[in-house]
Amino acid sequence: MDELFKDRILELRRALHQHNHNYYVLTAPTISDQEFDALMHELQDLEQMCPTLFDPNSPTQRVGSDLQVGFERVAHVRPMLSLGNTYNREEVAEFYNRVRDGLMGQKFQICCELKFDGLSISLHYKDGQLVRAVTRGDGVVGDDVTAAVRTIRSIPLILNTEDGAQTWPEEFEIRGEILMPWASFERLNAEREAREEDLFANPRNAASGTLKSKDTRVVAERGLDAYLYYIPDGLPQAGHYERLQEARKWGFKVSADMRLADTIDEVYEFIDYWHEHRSELPVATDGIVLKVNTIAQQQSLGMTAKSPRWAIAYKYPAEKACTRLRCVTFQVGRTGAITPVANMDPVQLSGTMVQRATLHNADFVRSLDLHTGDMVYVEKGGEIIPKITGVNLEARNAETGAPVEMPAVCPECGAPLVRYEGEAAYYCTGGSQCPPQVKGRIEHFISRKAMNIDSLGPETVDDLWKQGLIKDIADIYSLDIQYLNGADGKREKSARRLMAGIEASKEVPFERVLFALGIRFVGEVAAKTLARKFVTIDALAAAPLADLLDVNGIGAVIAESIQSWFADERNLTLVERLRTAGLQLQISAEQQAAASNKLEGKSIVISGVFAHHSRDEYKTLIERHGGKNVGSISAKTSFVLAGESMGPAKREKAEKLGVALVSEDEFLKMIE
Repeated sequence: MDELFKDRILELRRALHQHNHNYYVLTAPTISDQEFDALMHELQDLEQMCPTLFDPNSPTQRVGSDLQVGFERVAHVRPMLSLGNTYNREEVAEFYNRVRDGLMGQKFQICCELKFDGLSISLHYKDGQLVRAVTRGDGVVGDDVTAAVRTIRSIPLILNTEDGAQTWPEEFEIRGEILMPWASFERLNAEREAREEDLFANPRNAASGTLKSKDTRVVAERGLDAYLYYIPDGLPQAGHYERLQEARKWGFKVSADMRLADTIDEVYEFIDYWHEHRSELPVATDGIVLKVNTIAQQQSLGMTAKSPRWAIAYKYPAEKACTRLRCVTFQVGRTGAITPVANMDPVQLSGTMVQRATLHNADFVRSLDLHTGDMVYVEKGGEIIPKITGVNLEARNAETGAPVEMPAVCPECGAPLVRYEGEAAYYCTGGSQCPPQVKGRIEHFISRKAMNIDSLGPETVDDLWKQGLIKDIADIYSLDIQYLNGADGKREKSARRLMAGIEASKEVPFERVLFALGIRFVGEVAAKTLARKFVTIDALAAAPLADLLDVNGIGAVIAESIQSWFADERNLTLVERLRTAGLQLQISAEQQAAASNKLEGKSIVISGVFAHHSRDEYKTLIERHGGKNVGSISAKTSFVLAGESMGPAKREKAEKLGVALVSEDEFLKMIE
């Protein structure tokens, strides 16, 4: 029998490993949770039937990992296990009966909770103060994200006291979920759409990506939230529910929607109620968590290798609907990319009215064989952005319209469209004559990671565009305060603030100016690399293709895009106008003087706390002197720049691999 199922077992293991990677590392799942669980259940059943094919590295033997490089790894005091999932009442009843049998007839209560859809977190407190925050990671070891978590306002840094009395343990752990509320999620995706960046599929991915940001300012800006739902040990209360009520008094955000159920029918009532009402919540939920309430009974029931026997998650199925496709419109982005958008008869999904959905590109439209007037299947569920998943071909009739085709010309400016080899999107060739492209480029130019011009946002850009005051990025530096002030002079304060922001942008370093120009395919990293290699924009503009290709990380696509951009006389005129305005179009003398090749070829890990410079400043110094910043220690690591409080795990690994530890003072002498 083992040989009969061997190929299928190996196939499932490979698939599940890949899906784990997509979900936890890339935060870009390609299948739904329900499809993943179905594959996992099939593998578990086959492995039980074929014990000789046991593999300790099988996906059934481990909890998925979200570990990423660049964060200190911390071992959990107690493993953070995942919960078993179920999607139907029968399996909920099986869980309930297993608990009843395991407790041998003892009376028990089930604590019913909402299953928040975010990123699991472990918070550690000592003497009433937050000392460490660690992600779930692989359940045994997680990433230290304390700096990021400190920016989340719903997480207390210092605990409250009630009537002046301290009621919490001297040292304890509390676990919960980091979430991105709907309002923050929608605002973030609107901003990303305006910048033509990939949208987050759901608040869970957005929360995970945000918390792992190396810049804690980004975390603070995005408005994350947190709900706490479990205290493993250290409290006198006999029940899980009672412990959380106590934690609420200390300042923790604990859901007010928890309920204790005495019977299976009460459990079903809780599930049914939230199936109907969860869309009214300010945060995303994807199911219900059921836990045996009494701590002693939890301990009696114990754990499996993967999950507790005293808890289970009931997950709601993805919501789908069928509605009519009215028409397809085409949006033009900053780069000229044309995106088809489905406009449908309104249909309610997950508590919101849906009538638009992206169709991505021509290949996606073609794969659906989409016709105007088709009845289309729309899904929201865990993937919060509405998407069309198929067409009801049986509903197609004589009244159905023609197949959806990409237009031949731009819907905004009428310029011809072109599709470049190897790309899925069509592009408008109108360039500076196409209003959405021009406004998009201006919005990119003023964005925080580019020129970071205060008080000049998309609405102001649109207003100035309509007045004819700006037609390209160089026009920003020709703005006069008398035009911004308004005829009645009532906008003087905001006008002066805007002018101050424009003036300050003239000090933005060359690498960010280069990124701000919006040369296709030249992102932040490429702009920094090119600026340091060529030093001036004139040298970059004159660089032969071979010299561009010789730069580390610059391939043919980027190199050809750079040459094409500088071959356009309109762009050369733009550069000259920016030069006249006073922008930094070369690496400063100070930066050039500070640079060397003393660290050339060296891969360096930074760990710990430093006295003379910040970690980001040391990363910049390493790059200026030819070195490469890496996030984790390996046999290829040249040395570790070790500050105070270096993580024990990194220190142990460095010693094991024979990687040298270099102190802050030794490093500064090294680069003089």
